[in-house]
Amino acid sequence: MTIGCLAHLGMALVWLSLAAEAQVIEFYSGGLKYQTLTKSGVTVMYAEMPLQVRGYAVLQVAVINGSATPRTVQPVGFNFELPDGRVIRATGEQQVVSELQQHGGRNDVIKLVTAYEKAIYGAEKIRSNNGYEQRRQAALAMGGPSGLKAAAAASAIAFVRTRLRPKDSTDGAVFFANDGKHLGAGILRAVVDGELFEFRTE
Repeated sequence: MTIGCLAHLGMALVWLSLAAEAQVIEFYSGGLKYQTLTKSGVTVMYAEMPLQVRGYAVLQVAVINGSATPRTVQPVGFNFELPDGRVIRATGEQQVVSELQQHGGRNDVIKLVTAYEKAIYGAEKIRSNNGYEQRRQAALAMGGPSGLKAAAAASAIAFVRTRLRPKDSTDGAVFFANDGKHLGAGILRAVVDGELFEFRTE
């Protein structure tokens, strides 16, 4: 699959979802279970990845702007409510990158890159024109110690604050500090320019 596929397939998903505005749709791709929701022309989709990195649970997230106006997305716009009522806020990408630069090792790099690429290249509906693949090209040029390489991998993979123009899309990993445990059952909430997207997991 080429990178240009996300915009094409993602926009098709937007148009299909418009008929069922504000209805969560589930699908499986690349061995992962995704949930997707469209509101006001903006589609948010995610799947929990089968790995933890340095105590973080990791979600793969993609956002497609099918509206007529620019929209800003950022990792700190995500939070997860556990069944006991506790809320875990997503960690900002700079903090994740900094931690990996200081404490990351070869295994962190391998886990991040292998799991994320397996997920994204196996998910035919997730191909962005403003996401991981573009950041990966920049990260490939970075060398140095293992911590720096881990930070470069996290920089490429992490979902970053992005201003999406109409028809633009982006993807990335959102990190939740959860003591190395999967998030499991609960409610994922994402806010995109004041619009709330809510997903329930069992």
